[in-house]
Amino acid sequence: MDVADVLHALTEGLAGFTWAHAVMLIVGGVLIALAVVKEVEPVLLLPIGFGCLLANIPLTGLNGPGGMTAVLYQAGIETELFPLLIFVGAGAMIDFSPLLAQPHLALLGAAGQFGIFGTLLLASWIGFPLNEAASIGVIGAIDGPTSIFVASQLAPSLLAPIAVAAYSYMSLIPIIQPPLMRLLTTPRERRIRMEYTPRPVSRRALVLFPILVTVIIGLLVPKAAPLIGSLMLGNLLRESRVVDRLSQAAQNELLNITTLLLGLTIGATMEGPSFLRWDTLSILGLGLAAFVLDTAAGLVFGKALCALSRGRINPLVGAAGISAFPMAGRLVAKLAREEDYQNFLLMHAMGANTAGQLASVVAGGILLALTSGAMS
Repeated sequence: MDVADVLHALTEGLAGFTWAHAVMLIVGGVLIALAVVKEVEPVLLLPIGFGCLLANIPLTGLNGPGGMTAVLYQAGIETELFPLLIFVGAGAMIDFSPLLAQPHLALLGAAGQFGIFGTLLLASWIGFPLNEAASIGVIGAIDGPTSIFVASQLAPSLLAPIAVAAYSYMSLIPIIQPPLMRLLTTPRERRIRMEYTPRPVSRRALVLFPILVTVIIGLLVPKAAPLIGSLMLGNLLRESRVVDRLSQAAQNELLNITTLLLGLTIGATMEGPSFLRWDTLSILGLGLAAFVLDTAAGLVFGKALCALSRGRINPLVGAAGISAFPMAGRLVAKLAREEDYQNFLLMHAMGANTAGQLASVVAGGILLALTSGAMS
């Protein structure tokens, strides 16, 4: 091997390096900085950011046949395994008793999905095919696993920007939602104290709930059965109280490992030449619009319930009707206490938040059913 061969071997990667790779290296660095310095959703953004770095170093072979991230993509994304496993872990962490004690909060969870369908119409109007428009609309649920599940079936080519948008907006909830809450509610409304007289929820009800939800939603919206079944399996592990080891494993080891692999795999799809397109910017913009519409719809419906209840329901709780559990619920409680430090809305907000989690899964299943039917 002569000097020329050595120089070629050492500069081969640089020869394939483009401005698009450079931009995405900066994007990956920003995601890592947000995770490490600002501690913004580090469990999500750190592996995504590092995966983005790996994807934009040319000639590594990671995304090629047999490469690590390619294998992870095939095993966990194409098969939809990763989002389903994450839902098992998420279900094991969710307490549905606030929702069961206040079933009327399910209405706020339903209202919090309006932006999904509104954005579908908007994306279709500006030129996206129906399958891609449906995948983009689901970003509004601010539910990464549901977005990935839907996009992997309807629009695999858009999976990277859709997943990045869903998880990025999830991390930006404390920045995006408060201005909307203040804009659409008055100080007087934000100070409304909601009575919370805990209605006892029996163990029988908590055990039957995931079983009945799985059967009912599975029969009504079969396309949602994998997601709702995974979520309810995790919840049944929790509420049965007879498999503590499995419940703890789902909440910790299973959820942590799957989140790491999912984040790394999604980040690895952010390869500069294929990621930096006008479509990507459009998807990010439409995803933000879906988030804003979902939050606004929840708040407006909350105001309607406030009027109907003669001031007994705080409209802020409507903002928790999106799927982002538990961040949205905690944010609502925090904002209410900023207006009145003795105003405790956490249990109400968590009831709406868990309802939003269920509603987003149903919405995703409806979109899969409608889109599949329209395309067949």
